[in-house]
Amino acid sequence: MHAMVLSAPGAALAMQERADPAPGEGELRVKVSACGVCRTDLHVVDGELPDIRYPIVPGHEVVGRIDAVGPGVSDLEPGMRIGVPWLGWTCGHCSYCAGGQENLCDLPQFTGYTRDGGFATHLVADARYCFPLGEEGDDTALAPLLCAGLIGWRSLVMAGDGKHIGIYGFGAAGHIVAQVARWQGRSVYAFTRRGDEDAQTLARSLGAVWAGASEDTPPAPLDAAIIYAPVGALVPLALRAVRKGGRVVCAGIHMSDIPSFPYSILWQERQLVSVANLTRRDGLDFLKVAAQANIRTHTTAFPLERANEALTQLRDGKLVGAAVLRP
Repeated sequence: MHAMVLSAPGAALAMQERADPAPGEGELRVKVSACGVCRTDLHVVDGELPDIRYPIVPGHEVVGRIDAVGPGVSDLEPGMRIGVPWLGWTCGHCSYCAGGQENLCDLPQFTGYTRDGGFATHLVADARYCFPLGEEGDDTALAPLLCAGLIGWRSLVMAGDGKHIGIYGFGAAGHIVAQVARWQGRSVYAFTRRGDEDAQTLARSLGAVWAGASEDTPPAPLDAAIIYAPVGALVPLALRAVRKGGRVVCAGIHMSDIPSFPYSILWQERQLVSVANLTRRDGLDFLKVAAQANIRTHTTAFPLERANEALTQLRDGKLVGAAVLRP
């Protein structure tokens, strides 16, 4: 097998040849056909997440075929197409797992962060945390659903049932969530970097009723706002944009520091909450919705060996939609 490997914080990924991994008890070996490039991969590469053990293979939006199964796997078999998401394993017995909040597990493992991920030709995954994908749809188009879609779905559910939804940061997650929200009959307001006409044009093409800069005031008060960009300065802007009793959802795993803001923009029962990871139930629910809503992802494909170029374009805000690596 071959993998793009991160050896140190901020280092360029390097292609390495490795022995094919063998699946252990309850595990699968997956031959990767596509792996999305997520903002979280940037946080891993840039050393912005804690306790990274090097070397590590990033990537957690994996689509592939089961290549081999380990002992104890009975419901999945070689040749099946599956998705491997961010949440790679949980302990199953801490208070959070026992209470239906496995996304907050005290001892979790994450694909592409604490266990090798999908920037590779093959990876090993726990069978319990993989999603059968069936045969409908293209591998490249499906890959962003495995995190941008899943975390986007969880954040949209957490935002509540309001009609007017603001999306701050119209990238991989934003363009998927906008389609779900429109399918649900909501009005979408897209906020981008000032002057990002490509992202604003994409938002309008997906049914957004308004698209503008993050500093702009939307034409109607928002019932909820979801922040996908890892920029803490967006929090006060979003709080000012939501109505009384509205909610601001921070959907990233990492964000720059939130600047101080006056209590008046939080008052009147506005809420500020965060989303952490996902549950397997989120995945099952979202994949059904994605099929029903006929979600279409906008992707730019890169060969595996150009993973560094894809990460740079994402970091520099030059991608529209999502980047996907193809081994």
